[in-house]
Amino acid sequence: MNINKMFSLFFKSKLVSFTIILSFFSTPAIAEVNSGDTAWILTSTALVLFMTLPGLALFYGGLVSSKNIVSVLMEHFALACVVSIIWVVAGYSLAFSAGNDWIGGLSNIFMNSINVDSVSGTIPESLFATFQMTFAIITPALIIGAFVERIKFLAMIIFLSLWVLIVYVPVTHWVWGGGLLSSWGVMDFAGGIVVHATAGTAALVAALTIGKRKGFPKSITPPHSPVLTMIGAAMLWVGWFGFNAGSALGANGNAGMAMLVTHISAATAALVWMFIEWKRFGKPSLIGIVTGMVAGLATVTPASGYIGIPGGLILGFFGGLLCYLAVDFIRGKLQIDDSLDVFAVHGVGGILGSLLVAFLATSTFSGLGLPDGVSAGSQFIIQLKGVLLTVVWTGVFTYLILKFTSLITPLRVEEEEEIEGLDLRSHGEKGYHSD
Repeated sequence: MNINKMFSLFFKSKLVSFTIILSFFSTPAIAEVNSGDTAWILTSTALVLFMTLPGLALFYGGLVSSKNIVSVLMEHFALACVVSIIWVVAGYSLAFSAGNDWIGGLSNIFMNSINVDSVSGTIPESLFATFQMTFAIITPALIIGAFVERIKFLAMIIFLSLWVLIVYVPVTHWVWGGGLLSSWGVMDFAGGIVVHATAGTAALVAALTIGKRKGFPKSITPPHSPVLTMIGAAMLWVGWFGFNAGSALGANGNAGMAMLVTHISAATAALVWMFIEWKRFGKPSLIGIVTGMVAGLATVTPASGYIGIPGGLILGFFGGLLCYLAVDFIRGKLQIDDSLDVFAVHGVGGILGSLLVAFLATSTFSGLGLPDGVSAGSQFIIQLKGVLLTVVWTGVFTYLILKFTSLITPLRVEEEEEIEGLDLRSHGEKGYHSD
């Protein structure tokens, strides 16, 4: 061996050793973060918050009378702030820290174990926690639609704050935090059970407990601004891409397909709703088409990461049809004043998608397939059990929380305040000025 080869081997061996030493002392957290995934979830997080502020706030705001729009906007904005603090203090830890089948632990209270190097999958844990925070914000915000124009502001804050901790956080742990429903094999990609089944059920219970608006159903003022409602609905549609495609937690093909089927379902359901109204009343309405869109989005949410294009079309069709029939039945036949049809649209849609995913995820409908050894029938039973447990848990504890809240403050505003409007009496502001 000549001298040049000896030096070459020596330096190569030293370089390998130095590389091994560097890799030993380097921070694995930094090496695991994927910049593409991180960029997409940063965007998705902003999109999901955008769904509530201002999307859902404007969607609901346009549906109420002009004397109550400020109250609706205020409820959404204040709730977003309150839930953010609750999530930091204990919500995130109870949902995603190690615990038992029913609830997580308090090892991450005040997010004390999250630092700049903490990683969740391929993204920073701080980002994952924030992304999940936006889900925790919009879920109780959906419930606001059940009791607009008649609930006391303080009662709303107390009720929904407790609801997040007692209902939303445990169900999140069951499904996404390694809890009970996860161990059963329940499929819920982006929140058909966690978000829509819980919010829809709570809305129905709240509407029954708080009671109907004065004059319901004959003398209720129609939506004061279909324009605002359409603007809010468009924000929801765009934001929902972050909601569903963001739940892939990465910039990948799964996110791309989730985005596509989400859009297809929304468009299909909107058209179904529009044509039903057109046939029934002789005119297609703006309120109708945007409500159908929301129904399609809610229906596809639990299935969005498991299905193919045929599944998006099917869920959009049945979501638009069944949610429309549910609105007609609950408001028209049962005379329940779920003011903005939260249960009929979100509850029915989310539950429908959570059940049909058992069939639409199969290769027959171009889905990603079910786990090995699991048939569509057995997966349907798992989905049904998960939905039933969630609905019962939500219904019972929503009622108990409302009753507890009523011991602290009346749930409803005074009759004079309801007649005059909550804007001036509760907040001292008006949404519109004539001069």
